[in-house]
Amino acid sequence: MHIAIIGAGISGLMTALELAEQGCSVDIFDQQQAGQAASWAGGGILSPMYPWRYAPEVNQLAQFGKPLYQMWNEKLYPITGIDFQIHDTGMLIFDQDDFEVGLNYASTHHEPMQQCDLLNRKQLEAVNPHISEQFEQAIYFSQLSNVRNPRLLQSLISYLKQHSKVRFFEHCSIEKLIIKNKKVHGLQLDDGRQFFADHVVLSSGAWSKQWSKQLQRNIPVQPVQGQMLLFKTPENWLPTMCMNQVMYLIPRQDGHIVCGSSMAECGFNTSVDMQTQHNIFAACLSMVPELEKFPIVKRWAGLRPSSPQGIPYIGEMPNVKNLWANFGHFRNGLCMGAGSAKLLRQLILGQETIVQAAAYSPERLKQDNLVFQ
Repeated sequence: MHIAIIGAGISGLMTALELAEQGCSVDIFDQQQAGQAASWAGGGILSPMYPWRYAPEVNQLAQFGKPLYQMWNEKLYPITGIDFQIHDTGMLIFDQDDFEVGLNYASTHHEPMQQCDLLNRKQLEAVNPHISEQFEQAIYFSQLSNVRNPRLLQSLISYLKQHSKVRFFEHCSIEKLIIKNKKVHGLQLDDGRQFFADHVVLSSGAWSKQWSKQLQRNIPVQPVQGQMLLFKTPENWLPTMCMNQVMYLIPRQDGHIVCGSSMAECGFNTSVDMQTQHNIFAACLSMVPELEKFPIVKRWAGLRPSSPQGIPYIGEMPNVKNLWANFGHFRNGLCMGAGSAKLLRQLILGQETIVQAAAYSPERLKQDNLVFQ
């Protein structure tokens, strides 16, 4: 079976990995360099932030993230020499309004990885001595982890580029899908080259709406910008992830601390502005005041693929046979990425699925928005 995948972010790369490991031939197309868009720009928390604020469908796929990434890291690391650096830091959340629902979430939703404890000030200082004195309590999710997403992408790309079943086509703009008799047969680049495949997968993230016109169906995916900044501290200086008012600190093993994130609807603009950066900086210091003495080594922005309720579209597209979707993950593309790819592989190959697939079906496009006019 020959499959073309459009988009080389985490969704496209993980889908390619799942299919290639099942013996499929895979061509991966991206309009820029592989792994350089939102998947690289994100923080890499292997859980939705405040999972109780998200639809059950989001959390259902996200719970597969950590075990699947651990499995793939064990397989790929000996071949690529690149460790994903899955970091078991746990997470402190300081939003008092979320304490009660957070403490009950794990048992209510049968997700043991989301088990948490309410810490008093003394316990909080024992877990993380750098927390601001303004916080007398926090809920602590000891089992939550983060993955170093740029290294995850590097490992996936390295492995797939040496895989005998995979070909990469980077810096390729796709003009249109080749569709005849309501069945997709491949794609055409804007330079006129055509590539044929048995199946085509759309994993184009924030750019997915571009298919609306040809498919005559509105695809309700829009770019939402998120800005970040990066501190450099000594190795293992900050022992836990921290979250307050939707702002987060994510420590890496080498002392880098990823901080974010903002939300802005500004099209495909990926430039940073200093007011937003100042807001992120202030939020960081409100949680960990000592960060002020460490250098900021990088600032950047990425584009999340927003969708209704943040529930991705995974499955066969309506009215076009052999055309598949894996897009619309909004803020949780990385933690849902491994589960999404496994689900799509199972659907394409007619295998038993890890979850009930109907909740993610692109047939929802018929309800989520009216047919494209």
